[in-house]
Order: sequence, then structure tokens, then C-alpha cells
Amino acid sequence: VDGGVGVSHFTLAAYSDTGLFKHLIFLLILCLYVLIIVSNLLLIVVICMNRSLHEPTTALFPLLLIQVLTDVHTISTEFCFLQIYCIYTYATIEFFCLAVMSYDRYLAICCPLQYNVHMTSKKVALLIALTWLIPLITVVVIVMLTVTLPLCGNVIYKVYCGNWAIAKLACVNTRVNNIFGLLYMFVSVVLPLILILFTYMRILKICFSGCKQTRQKALSTCSPHLASLINFFFGCCFQIVQSRFDMSSVPNIVNILLSLYFLTCQPLFTPVLYGLKMSKIFTICKRLLCGLNK
Repeated sequence: VDGGVGVSHFTLAAYSDTGLFKHLIFLLILCLYVLIIVSNLLLIVVICMNRSLHEPTTALFPLLLIQVLTDVHTISTEFCFLQIYCIYTYATIEFFCLAVMSYDRYLAICCPLQYNVHMTSKKVALLIALTWLIPLITVVVIVMLTVTLPLCGNVIYKVYCGNWAIAKLACVNTRVNNIFGLLYMFVSVVLPLILILFTYMRILKICFSGCKQTRQKALSTCSPHLASLINFFFGCCFQIVQSRFDMSSVPNIVNILLSLYFLTCQPLFTPVLYGLKMSKIFTICKRLLCGLNK
């Protein structure tokens, strides 16, 4: 590795020897993974099968399960960058989806009579395309800039690969990577957040100027989205702080749990939040599950 020679693998140094507990940890993580998959699939199936509802993690867990059981915590360079690409695109798409959802809520609550005029099928298709294409393209640029760097080390103090964690191992100046990284952060986090805050300021203004029934209905519709946003934003903020600043004073277990937070809690809480808070989805889920138990 010395002298900037390319590396064939990275060592994930955040893992510690858990001894006999590794099998228990493996089972807990596996159960969490299965729960996330099942809950999200249930929500998707229910929405797809019921036209009345057609209204306005895998990048982490397989590696995590393998690393928990093994004693040598390494990952090949190719899989490391693939994991970075998958995680970063997931995070960016999630933020873009939350921004589009806030725009949809804004039109439905603030401009209900003009909703069908503004939210046409073509516009929906365009928003969906942009939500996916922009992250898929921008993350390619970020990853390729890091791939070309000559590295003087291969130890990453995380439980999964991080783009800036690898960039810090470079033997050369990483100013270009830093500039593009900050630009990516602005486009993927700051801009969607500004749009979300603006739309909810308008929504809250309408809510508090209307009658009690209107206010309750609007808040009930928006609460799952707001809870999902706050939950995801907290996890992403810690990720940014952890990657950019020295976190050696924070206990290792706390670093690990918080670094996994936005990759585990968001995909688990989202179907629960929408399934419980939105009465139509909750009723159909309950009917479906009760029918399976008969």
C-alpha cells in the first residue's frame, strides 16, 4: 500500500471480536433484515392491489451478516465501491422522494381545486424519473473520482464502506473530491430540505387559518411524512458529521449504532408509520393479515 499502490481490499476496522455473541448478533440482524423486507413488501403489495390507494437496505445487510460471523473483516475494492454507490443512491433517492412527497402534499392541501391540473400524469412521470436519474448519475461521478485516487492505506474505521473514509486514505490532494462531495451534499440534502421546509411552512399556514376539522385532517395526512423526514434527516446528519469530523472521543459502539441508524430505522419505520397513520392502508393491511390467519 505504501507509495500509492492500488489496494485489492479494505479492512473494516470498526468491527470488534464478539466471541460467542456473534451468532446471537447475527440472528438479531437477520431478523431485522427479514422484518424490513416483509413490512415494505406488504405495504407495496397492498398499495398495488388496491386502486383506491393510488393517491397523492439490501446494500448493507448481506455484508453486515457476513462480517458479524467472520473473524477477518475485509471487503474487496470492487464490492466496497459498489456498496458506496448503492448506499449513496439510496440516501439521495430517499431525500428526493421526501421532497416530491412534500410538493404533492402542498398541492393537495393548498391548491386542492387545481391539483389535477398541476399534478398530471406526465408531471408525475417526470418527477419520478428525476428522482431516480439525478442520484444515479451524480453518485457515479462521486465514486469515480474516488476510484482514481492512489491510496496509502486500506483500513476504514467503519462497519461499511464510506466514500470520504476512502478519500482520506489518498496519497494526493483531495481538494477536487472535497468540492464535488460538498456540491453533492448541497444538491442531495440541502436543496430537497429547503423545498420541504418551504412547502410545509405554506401547509402549516393554511392549516392554522382553517377550521379545526380541516386542520386535523391535514396534520393527520402529513404527520407520517414529517416523522419519516425527521427520522431520516437525523440519521443523515450524523453520517455527515461522522465522515467529516474526528469522532474518536465518541464510544465505538455509539458510533456504530448511529452510523447504522439511517440504513436500518428508516426502511423499518416508514411502512409502520404509513401503515398505522393512514387509515385506508391500515384497514386493508389488517384485513389482509386477518384473512391470511384464517
